[in-house]
Amino acid sequence: MWAVMPRAQVTSGFFRIQMLIVLGLSVLALLTLGRLIDLSGEPLEARWVFAARVSTGVVALLAYVGSVVWTLDRRPAGAVFVSLILTAAVTSLLLSRGGFGLLVTVPGAFSFLSNLATAAVLGGAVTGMLLGHWYLTAPTMSIEPLKQLSLYFGAAVVLRLLVSAAGWFLAGAVLHNGTHWTWFAMRWLAGILGPLAIAVMAVRILRYRNTQAATGVLFAGVILVFIGEMAAALLYAELRVPL
Repeated sequence: MWAVMPRAQVTSGFFRIQMLIVLGLSVLALLTLGRLIDLSGEPLEARWVFAARVSTGVVALLAYVGSVVWTLDRRPAGAVFVSLILTAAVTSLLLSRGGFGLLVTVPGAFSFLSNLATAAVLGGAVTGMLLGHWYLTAPTMSIEPLKQLSLYFGAAVVLRLLVSAAGWFLAGAVLHNGTHWTWFAMRWLAGILGPLAIAVMAVRILRYRNTQAATGVLFAGVILVFIGEMAAALLYAELRVPL
């Protein structure tokens, strides 16, 4: 999400930390990237697993170099690395699902859109919360970036709502028992409706220039989003439907 947020009014230190976070997550992904599955639930071919590892390694390398660039306050070059990381991360996502051929089928394209919506919601919640904390370090910074990021977060949640609703509609009667309905309720209440309310609250709080209160609300949003996405992952593992 910080790839599309307004960056001109945010100090360079914030993006240096974001680069280090991406570096850590990329290394964690490399260490834990083992058995991958395709849309049908079958093990992914070894060549795609290898390609996913390589692309994830590229993300880690770009993040490391980008952290150095932002430390030196080279903002134009830093913006280039932000775009490169976004491109490499999307490529890694595609490769980990079976390559670019995924986009030529309706189920594959819909699954990829669902993954992008999930990434946008997670990125919006976490980046917004971290940017709110950054105001403790840079209290004179304009609050406009946090306002914009809160709006982007809300837009991402709306996208997630539409994709999940479409998945539910296209899947038909796939929720067969009480466990599925419990997970589904957690997915929608905690992962969609709750974060949507959080985004609205954050925007309204920022009208009063209270960044600390908005940060606390966004922190709650991070917890809700993770609960919702974990419930969605459990549903997908059993039903193979992106809800």
